[in-house]
Amino acid sequence: MSVLEIRDLHVSVETEQGSKEILRGVNLTINQGETHAIMGPNGSGKSTLAYAIAGHPKYQITSGSITLDGEEMTELTVDARARAGLFLAMQYPVEIPGVTVTNFLRTAKTAIDGSAPPIRTWVKDVRSSMEALRMDKTFAERNVNEGFSGGEKKRNEILQLELLKPKFAVLDETDSGLDVDALKIVSEGVNRAKQNTDLGVLLITHYNRILKYITPDFVHVFVAGRVVESGGPELAVQLENEGYDVYVAANAEAIAADAAAADAASVSAPAR
Repeated sequence: MSVLEIRDLHVSVETEQGSKEILRGVNLTINQGETHAIMGPNGSGKSTLAYAIAGHPKYQITSGSITLDGEEMTELTVDARARAGLFLAMQYPVEIPGVTVTNFLRTAKTAIDGSAPPIRTWVKDVRSSMEALRMDKTFAERNVNEGFSGGEKKRNEILQLELLKPKFAVLDETDSGLDVDALKIVSEGVNRAKQNTDLGVLLITHYNRILKYITPDFVHVFVAGRVVESGGPELAVQLENEGYDVYVAANAEAIAADAAAADAASVSAPAR
């Protein structure tokens, strides 16, 4: 069984005011076949975690590790991480003018597997997945995400997930901008991929509504760049009813205590 492990992960980004730490010691273990949901307020670092796992160059890992089956991912390029079995469904999928969905999918599949899939089998698989996601067959010849609605872009992300068959998928607010029907279709696609390949899922969301269709094994509360609470599906219901205020207040106290300790250590440290 494959395992994705995140240990004491610290990540910073460059701002106009200098380097700013976003992730402050994230610890998480996801086994293949499990679904972990991360929920938290805006600005808590959830998307930063997603991009750090995928290898976005904007996000600088200052310490900690991300390993897949014991192999360190933080030293690998984005494409190498994808070949190792990681997949990111982006919150805001980008348009790729001049590249059709068909060509994009087959090129990606070839790069990941090391050889091109047989045409006859591949075409059948693409058509089957598109039908299941209720995507019109004409989308196969359109440029990637160009002119797609928000819901169509999200379905296209799940189409890639189903066909590329990664070991682990990070879904960054895949439910945002979806109406009820699209949410059900996208959720069915994720569940189908999990059933067919024993996919491990890290699902990032603000709301409990997608968790009514994709049942998590674990729910983690994410505040100020770290996991501050973990539980089962019932935790998501609690968060929907009560919000994040209790966790935000408790974490503010912890941050203040950490800052005071750091200042004290700085003052007491001998001069060099």
